[in-house]
Amino acid sequence: MSAKPHETLATVLADDLAAVNGVIRARMASEHAPRIPEVTAHLVEAGGKRIRPMLTLAAARLCGYEGAHHVNLAATVEFIHTATLLHDDVVDESAQRRGRPTANLLWDNQSSVLVGDYLFARAFQLMVETGSLRVLDILSNAAATIAEGEVLQLTVARNIDTSADTYLKVVRGKTAALFSAATEVGGVIAGAEDAVVQGLFDYGDALGIAFQMADDLLDWQGDAGTIGKNVGDDFREGKLTLPIIKAVSKADAAERDFWARTIGKGRVEDGDLEEAHGLLTRHGALEETRAEALDWAARARKALEAAPAHELRDTLGDLASYVVARLN
Repeated sequence: MSAKPHETLATVLADDLAAVNGVIRARMASEHAPRIPEVTAHLVEAGGKRIRPMLTLAAARLCGYEGAHHVNLAATVEFIHTATLLHDDVVDESAQRRGRPTANLLWDNQSSVLVGDYLFARAFQLMVETGSLRVLDILSNAAATIAEGEVLQLTVARNIDTSADTYLKVVRGKTAALFSAATEVGGVIAGAEDAVVQGLFDYGDALGIAFQMADDLLDWQGDAGTIGKNVGDDFREGKLTLPIIKAVSKADAAERDFWARTIGKGRVEDGDLEEAHGLLTRHGALEETRAEALDWAARARKALEAAPAHELRDTLGDLASYVVARLN
């Protein structure tokens, strides 16, 4: 069986990844507050794929970078990601992440929020050490965009009139902003030409959007072993994902009442999950979402054409295909 693209990246970038992990361990230490490394280690060592830092490492390498700043930047990206997860789990009142109890459950909300703040601060220290104002600009903008996406998602929660355009703004904030910043700074630190840096940004942006749309769809079509959660969890939690937004836009009065009760008011009864799945199928919402996810993956692959020919460029293209391959 051939290796998955993220596994290939991990193999090719093994030395760089080891250096990133060393920076992460060193920078999550705190001589004054031992709870900080305890909480951070719980999440950082929970078995995540390290996709985002690998994007930074790969982008820098395919642009011919020979220095060491890409390691700090990859650690920065992982710290920003980990900080947002800690905050997300508090906001969402989550009890599980990657199959393990969340930090807010094992410790408390206060610890999760404050350790997340600490990781954001560490991320900014790492950015500054590159000596590049452009890098600082890209990653600080990404951190602000992520927060905007979170707040926007909060303000439209359970509002069944939410549009596909608003959904895309949320996804660009919550998910794609860090993907695109991760690839963009890899090109910037390597001194790549503007057209190459733009291509890397566009790749990360499209990859992040495809990734989230595929995740939305797998909530209806995946299995618990594949997606790491139960089918229908998003529906039961009242999340307005793209398939639901599409179905609501085509709903008649009775169907709209159904969505207003289940999503709008959070009153889910026996049989509602099956009813919701039937409505999504009837209105072609699942198939339309699948087509959009595949289109964004194709855009990601197309954007890479601006980057130099390299085995890592090919693997990044394979990664874009992989995130939507489960939808076929």
